[in-house]
Amino acid sequence: MSIFQNLITSIKGGTLGNRYFRTKDLDNLPQDINKAVESVMSKSGEVSSLVYAENLFNLIEALNDEQLIDFFNTLLEKYDIDPNSLSKASIEYSKNKTQKNLEIITRSSEPQWVELFRRLNTVSEGTLKLVKLRERIRSLEKDNPDLTFFDAALLNLFKHWFNPSFLVLKRIDWSTPASILEKIIAYEAVHEINSWSDLRARLEPEDRRCFAFFHPLIPNEPLIFVEVALTDNTPKTIGEVIRIDRNITPHADINTAVFYSISSCQDGLSGISFGNFLIKEVAHKLKRNNEALEKFVTISPVPNLSKWLKEKSMDEDIDGDRLLKQAIIYLSDSDREDEFPNDPVARFHLGNGATLERVNLDADLSLKGIHQSKGIMVNYLYNLDSLERNHELFFKTKIVQQSDSIKSLRKKLQIQ
Repeated sequence: MSIFQNLITSIKGGTLGNRYFRTKDLDNLPQDINKAVESVMSKSGEVSSLVYAENLFNLIEALNDEQLIDFFNTLLEKYDIDPNSLSKASIEYSKNKTQKNLEIITRSSEPQWVELFRRLNTVSEGTLKLVKLRERIRSLEKDNPDLTFFDAALLNLFKHWFNPSFLVLKRIDWSTPASILEKIIAYEAVHEINSWSDLRARLEPEDRRCFAFFHPLIPNEPLIFVEVALTDNTPKTIGEVIRIDRNITPHADINTAVFYSISSCQDGLSGISFGNFLIKEVAHKLKRNNEALEKFVTISPVPNLSKWLKEKSMDEDIDGDRLLKQAIIYLSDSDREDEFPNDPVARFHLGNGATLERVNLDADLSLKGIHQSKGIMVNYLYNLDSLERNHELFFKTKIVQQSDSIKSLRKKLQIQ
């Protein structure tokens, strides 16, 4: 039984009920969703707000997609910004800049349904339920553009509630509860985990690590996780990293940490970047635990290379140096309006302050690897001493930091 359910039981059966509620109030919670909204918005007491908010959330979760769209349309009609009140508040504030008038204009400029989200967040597992609700909104907003108001509002709230300083870094290993391990299997988005034996090979050996960010209010749901191989070299292929029957690197030989898979777990948190904080925190944690670590690198996919080559009419029978040349151009140049690199993975790592270290042919010969990048994978180097400098330089100049070997290869392949 949840804490909230215990609270309800106490309210109904004990002194809490006599103090805060009449029993008939609890037995007659509104089942009409619009009346339930009115109840939540009108209650000011903490206990009564929890009870009515829990009731409303149950009603929302029971809605089918069409009913959910109608529900949000009603919120827009009844609980949107009042332009007249906002205009009046703006005029008053321009005449008399007081704290009271600032509070009034701030309150007037926000739709009332944003406060509804805040109240829903107070219920048992309310934060997770709102994340899942945004996931539903995102799946429906393409055909229902008014839903973007709610998508954006929830994203703004989540950016505050999921501030990186609130997150908890935990190691995932073979002793982690099975309920979380099952989610690691389900959420792995880069290199599919095909079995429990496959997962065990990524977690149990002494030269493998996995870390995840959790939020204190969602302790059983990983937000994002990274898988790490501790090796004695920078890998050129993904097979040498994830193969189950590989040789384990002796502890004394380990000098390199390889980030080979980063997976976001909650689509409802899309738009919030956890990955840059995760990689940097894990790198520093690994370094503290093993001073012998000299290099922090990735072995990263190039998810849209094949699509880009096709758009350039160069996807047929391209291999060897020709493929390598086009891959480097794709990774370091830009066809985008914002002039940042074409590749999303490159933008992520370079934005973190990493360096384009090496481009590897025939690095991922899986069906997925061949389809998305013709087998190419990339090593990005995370030099802990220059991350911040590279990060600032990248966003200021949009220039891709490249290793000496990449620069030499550019000359060899006659890339301008």
